[in-house]
Amino acid sequence: MKFIKYILTLSVSIIFIVNVQAQNKKIDSLRTGLENNKAEDSIRVNLLIRLYYEIQDLEKEKARLLLNEAETISKKINYSTGKADVIYYKGHIDVKKSNYKESILKFKEAIKLYRFLNNRKGESYANNGIGMAYYYQSDFSNAIVYYKKSAEIDESLNDLKGVAGSLNNIGNIYADQGNYIEAIRNYTRSKELKLKVKDTMGVARAYTNIGSIFGEQGNYPRALENFNTAVGIYEKLGLSNYTARLMLNMGMVYNNLGNIEKALTYVNKALEVAKKQNSQVTIAMCLSLKGTIYKTQLDYINALEQFQKALEIRQTINDKRGVGISLNDVADVQILVQQEAKAFKNFKEAGIVNKEVGSPIGLCRSYLGLARCFNSQKQYQKALNYVLKSQEIAVEMKLLELQKETAELLSIIYKNTGDYKKSLTNYQQYKILNDSIFNKENIEKITQIEYEYKYKQALDSASIRELKLTKTVLNTSQNLKKSQRNLLFGIVAFLITTLVLGIIILLLKLRNQKSKTQNVIIEQKLLRSQMTPHFIFNSLSVLQGMILDKEQKKSVSYLSKFSKLLRIILENSRDRTVLLSQELMAVENYLALQNLENELYVYTISVEDTIDTSLFKIPPMLIQPFVENAIEHAFVNLTGDRLINIELSYSNQELLCIITDNGVGVDYLMERKNQDKKSLSTTITTERLKILSKDVKMKGSVTIEDRKKYNKQGTIVTLTIPYIKIESIENINNRG
Repeated sequence: MKFIKYILTLSVSIIFIVNVQAQNKKIDSLRTGLENNKAEDSIRVNLLIRLYYEIQDLEKEKARLLLNEAETISKKINYSTGKADVIYYKGHIDVKKSNYKESILKFKEAIKLYRFLNNRKGESYANNGIGMAYYYQSDFSNAIVYYKKSAEIDESLNDLKGVAGSLNNIGNIYADQGNYIEAIRNYTRSKELKLKVKDTMGVARAYTNIGSIFGEQGNYPRALENFNTAVGIYEKLGLSNYTARLMLNMGMVYNNLGNIEKALTYVNKALEVAKKQNSQVTIAMCLSLKGTIYKTQLDYINALEQFQKALEIRQTINDKRGVGISLNDVADVQILVQQEAKAFKNFKEAGIVNKEVGSPIGLCRSYLGLARCFNSQKQYQKALNYVLKSQEIAVEMKLLELQKETAELLSIIYKNTGDYKKSLTNYQQYKILNDSIFNKENIEKITQIEYEYKYKQALDSASIRELKLTKTVLNTSQNLKKSQRNLLFGIVAFLITTLVLGIIILLLKLRNQKSKTQNVIIEQKLLRSQMTPHFIFNSLSVLQGMILDKEQKKSVSYLSKFSKLLRIILENSRDRTVLLSQELMAVENYLALQNLENELYVYTISVEDTIDTSLFKIPPMLIQPFVENAIEHAFVNLTGDRLINIELSYSNQELLCIITDNGVGVDYLMERKNQDKKSLSTTITTERLKILSKDVKMKGSVTIEDRKKYNKQGTIVTLTIPYIKIESIENINNRG
């Protein structure tokens, strides 16, 4: 996902596109106004500038002539507002042409005029333009300064849309620097403000940005979820052809998921739009992504050609950050085609550029590439130094793809140096990170490494045993009589001990088998309680209704969620423990599926900041039965808002899941039913928890209460979940 984050650099600060039909009406109205007003006055200047703004990306030559006429009239009549606006828009033209220094001078000149005119909004626009120019030069510190100046002015004017735009731009910078927490914070705040002012295009861009972060971290389902939300907004606005950046994002995700056909479709669409707009930055991005796709297909000649074209464009427009990315791309392919000397040179140069522009991801890739070069030259110590530097960055930034690659290379290096224990450890880490963990190739590799490690251990143990045996034989020959008597006692003791141990082992096996059988029965009951024929029939009936009503997109979405839920539940049901993130994904898919047709209730799933869901493994299918109870029973005869909240917290070594609703309450439901009849989900879960608590040596429990005891309406279910915590590499590195 190294490419996705760089796509964030595509500027959206000066593109204010509205519905195409409405835009055409506005353009026609402005042209009519110019026809009716031939006088060289301020009214004509304003009309010229407004028309330029509307057609700047549609009719570039006509737009240039309009701006020149506005400049001429403004100077002739000494119209300061017109002069300032013309200079401001010429600054944007320089940005598009990558003439960043000239653009900054024009924006600063515009600021002086706007201040003289006390035009605070114009001053904000110009500051934003300067921030954008610095951003494209990878001068992030100056870019943030001017974006913040723009936001401060807009805040004083109560211009929430302007503030949202600046927050979005600042989020882009933090994303480039790998500070995902700050990036998400700024994107989310920007989205909230855009929703408040009903800036639909801005909301779509925010979803795209957030999806890019998830894609960068390897969370492809969440990335596509956000991208598809953005696509839906663009389609409603009739602006599908204006989303080059979004197409690139989706192309990269599909490439990483192995869907090459879809990936190429998206990147070719993006390239077509970029060429129409003559955006060199975007064209370079498209070429780079095409190179990545060709590389995935093992077409190294075409991959190298695309990467080199992208590098040439980025060098021409002085896009230093892009140059760092392209140098890494070119070198990656050169290693594959045995051009190691060229690859080493390019990785070295890429490392220098990435350090200069402050790109940790680029630097991580450069270090990894240098490590591969040294490994192929059998300079294992140098290779080890560089790959450990790369791994440190990848772990710190939570870059799963690069963590996987560094773990794999470490396994190879340690194997080459004869350190089979570390080789095994790193290959096991690679297995965890690798999506195709259970394929045949991986199993064969791990088996080979385990064999080599265990074989070496066996040789060492055999030598030790041989020495001990020799010593025993010498002692035995010296004390034969005593040994014979002791041998008899020893044989008797051995036989008795063997008999006792055999009985104990048999009993333990029977007990263990009984426990396993009981656990399987309970899990089957739970699976049946989740996937009841009633639920499946209802789901298929809803789907049938959508198809008959010709709601194609909705039915496809529903079918996708339904099949994903089936797959997750069936996969989770065969494992004793699953990642907390997988369990939450199953619950979220179930809630979304139940709510997709009529949106009968509002649900939230919140996870405490101290919980890393990728580090906790829990028994599967614990949470969903109680969520289903809430949906099916909590809101009988109830009108108004229906709320279901799921909260996970971690304190005092306990993992708690609290499920609350604002329904009629468990006491009311018990009064209507048999008092002695227990909930099926509660019974099954309690039985499972007894067994699972013994397995992981950690207490698990479930309690259900009516919220009226807390002066609230509804039911509260508290699950104490037994868990296994995986220790992260970051924690290990921080020891000592």
